[in-house]
Amino acid sequence: MGDGARQTLDVPRIDKGLDDIYVKETSICYVDGERGRLLYRGYDIRELAEKSSFEETAYLLLHGQLPNRSELEAMRADLGAARQLSPDILAFLRKMPKDAAPIDVVKTVVSLLGMSDPDRKDSSPEGNLRSARRILGGLSAIVAAYDRIRRGKRPVPADPARMHAEDFLRLVVGRKPSKDAARVMDAAMVLYADHSMNASTFAATVAASTLADLSSAIVAAVAALKGPLHGGAIEAAFNTVRTIGRPEAAEAFVREVLRNRGKVFGFGHRVYKTYDPRALIFREYARRLCAKAGASDLFQTAEAVQETVVRELQSKQIYPNVDFYSGLVFHALGLPSDLSTAVFAMSRAAGWSAHVIEYWKDNRILRPLDYYVGPKDAAYVPLAERP
Repeated sequence: MGDGARQTLDVPRIDKGLDDIYVKETSICYVDGERGRLLYRGYDIRELAEKSSFEETAYLLLHGQLPNRSELEAMRADLGAARQLSPDILAFLRKMPKDAAPIDVVKTVVSLLGMSDPDRKDSSPEGNLRSARRILGGLSAIVAAYDRIRRGKRPVPADPARMHAEDFLRLVVGRKPSKDAARVMDAAMVLYADHSMNASTFAATVAASTLADLSSAIVAAVAALKGPLHGGAIEAAFNTVRTIGRPEAAEAFVREVLRNRGKVFGFGHRVYKTYDPRALIFREYARRLCAKAGASDLFQTAEAVQETVVRELQSKQIYPNVDFYSGLVFHALGLPSDLSTAVFAMSRAAGWSAHVIEYWKDNRILRPLDYYVGPKDAAYVPLAERP
């Protein structure tokens, strides 16, 4: 066997993107990419979106079972208490740049929440679960308060007696939302609450594997979420639809993007080989809410984009993912488009926390390998002798 053959055999397999690498066993979330199914603790996401609430779903993810009445009431009370931001947090938010991306504010203020958490030195499962509830409640209030502050409005005091999603909408728009709007916001947060070992969940797990505290793991997750290939895709997809503006312009726009090897945000997924089940639910919400808000042209434009992308990329099995229609939904609910990734974060914090706490049950620091291909015999040249 020649030297070239031996060298080829010595080169390890590089799993770029970690597509086929498993880092832990889990009972939290199952993504069936072939059949287009998503399960939280065995419960189908379609049933949870229709029948459950964010508080109940977050409890399910964190504790492994649906709560009874008293457990659910305690969960709601904890989230409601955490939505009441301290004067220090509000003062800090007022110092944030008014043109900062909301997701960057979330990333920064989660650290502050962690430093003020009374359970920050308690690494027990019970202490981490209490911390997770404070993060979940605090995040929604932070997102809403910063949005109002940057628009020159006074933050609205939280109402702990209200449902979590309903109160978030009220905190942003400044008035009680309709029953339908509150229900859709609740379902949207359920749909975004978890999605297995995605990039942000993996980032949280990597940080947690060092035995960093929960808030530090959430900061790592938020940083990973920001990118346009992950949570930032919601805003990018909505801006695409808004830029196109009318259904009859969609086909030419999409073809031009694809011709130039560009990306139409909100399409394709590493796992799903068919329609993302969350996208199908969001599509129906978008249709109904856009019609009610007098924005049917936006929905019809999105439909035309979907039709063109699916047709043009049929051989690659590219379909809408959760981020394509959700931006339309958030827009119809009265949320600024750049708030979308922050809304993703305040929902997904439930899943992030659940995965981190699960990983700590059998922790091992994550330390993957990289295959070195650079020089091995470089000789140092003094500065004076370099060209």
